[in-house]
Amino acid sequence: MFGMRKFDVVVALYVFGIMVVELMGVKTFPIVQFGWLHLSSSVAIFALPLLFTLTDVVTEVHGRERARSLVRIGLMIVALQIATAALFTALPSSARFAWGSSAYNTIFSTSIRFGLASIVAFAVAETMDVAVFARLRQHLGKRGLWLRNNVSNFVSQFIDVLVWTVIAFYGFGQSLGSNARFILGIIIPYWLVRCVLSLVETPLVYVGVRWLRGKVQPAPAVAETEAV
Repeated sequence: MFGMRKFDVVVALYVFGIMVVELMGVKTFPIVQFGWLHLSSSVAIFALPLLFTLTDVVTEVHGRERARSLVRIGLMIVALQIATAALFTALPSSARFAWGSSAYNTIFSTSIRFGLASIVAFAVAETMDVAVFARLRQHLGKRGLWLRNNVSNFVSQFIDVLVWTVIAFYGFGQSLGSNARFILGIIIPYWLVRCVLSLVETPLVYVGVRWLRGKVQPAPAVAETEAV
């Protein structure tokens, strides 16, 4: 496709999804209110299912170890983003950029905390996603790709939401009750909407597997690949 290798396209989409989540996911928007419980979500909710879908496609075609390599690349990208944000916000601004210095430092300083939260949540959730998907593939073989994709996504995304939300949004100057209400109000819709998006994207897993596989034979549940 346009002279690009298929797996390179997968990696590029994966990195794109990570950067969208890290740099733009700080914003939350209201969904609905039930009495004292205000349900909200991060805008990252629209990009995260893509990451889990891509790892499922890679696991199906190239095996668990290649998918884990993709996850490690994602963690490396987040770590580099944190280090870069810390350096760039620490540098003094020139007089010409004084107008935007405060907003720039506020946004990217906040991204450092979100990046740290993402590393922890991302590592746990993506590792769980690959492990659950691969285990289901051992038991079901080639059957039930839709089931394997969604079960692994539901489990991993709940863990991701729980860990990420607590680390990213816990207000140290707020009461425990206030934090609990706000965090619970994000976790519930965040996970449910991501599950719905995962179901919607299920056909894309089949399309992605067929496109990426091409003439490549299906990979076994546990495959050995070259390491860097």
